[in-house]
Amino acid sequence: MDLFAFPPIAALLDAAYGALMGLAGLLTPIAGAAAAALAVVLVTLIVRAALIPAGIAQARADQTRARLAPKLRRLQERWKRDPERLQRETMKLYADERASPFAGCLPVLAQAPVVGVIYALFLHTAIAGHANALLSEELLGVPLGRSFVGALSSGALDPATLVVIGAVVLMIAAVAEVTRRVLRPPAGAVSSTDAAPFASATALRFVGVLQFATAVVALFVPLAAGLYLLVTVAWTLVQRVVLRRRYPLDAA
Repeated sequence: MDLFAFPPIAALLDAAYGALMGLAGLLTPIAGAAAAALAVVLVTLIVRAALIPAGIAQARADQTRARLAPKLRRLQERWKRDPERLQRETMKLYADERASPFAGCLPVLAQAPVVGVIYALFLHTAIAGHANALLSEELLGVPLGRSFVGALSSGALDPATLVVIGAVVLMIAAVAEVTRRVLRPPAGAVSSTDAAPFASATALRFVGVLQFATAVVALFVPLAAGLYLLVTVAWTLVQRVVLRRRYPLDAA
């Protein structure tokens, strides 16, 4: 069963298709053949701008976790032989501080439907019973619906596809590396023994790996979705650098 054929989802997809096509039409005098690609970029910027409050909440949550790290380590040392008590004391600490170990997850969760819609728009040949004209849109001669892995498996990996999609993937990886270096937490802010979810050094290293996983994902998704991912990781880096200055992790 095709999930996107379900009437409510099909209607949502058709509405997104109409909006993106309309925006591409408005941008055609400016961007020419790359109008649809520019439309995807603008949609990404709009989504990210709408999520600025969530980004601020995430920065505050990061600051809170860094501030609580010494207390969490003390709890770990005291209750390391009693995992249940450690969990209770950890949750109590967050409750007393009016914080949550899961705070700041909204930006990731909120973007998932948008990425899914963009992926679907450039995956299906027909949307709500009509032909999908977005599949004929290109960026520098490469269809926005083409993926690196798809082109490779079908034998359609021409030089233009290799250069354009390869450039997108490399830029995503480069942003991930800059993010990893620039946003590395201060020494002592976290520990490998921290009990809180997402607060330990091990968890932070795992998050660093996930940043590079975005570049791998970009190899499999359509070029349009890759553009969305590129703009997203670049925006996220700039936003987090700005907010890190406003909410430093070493704040008292």
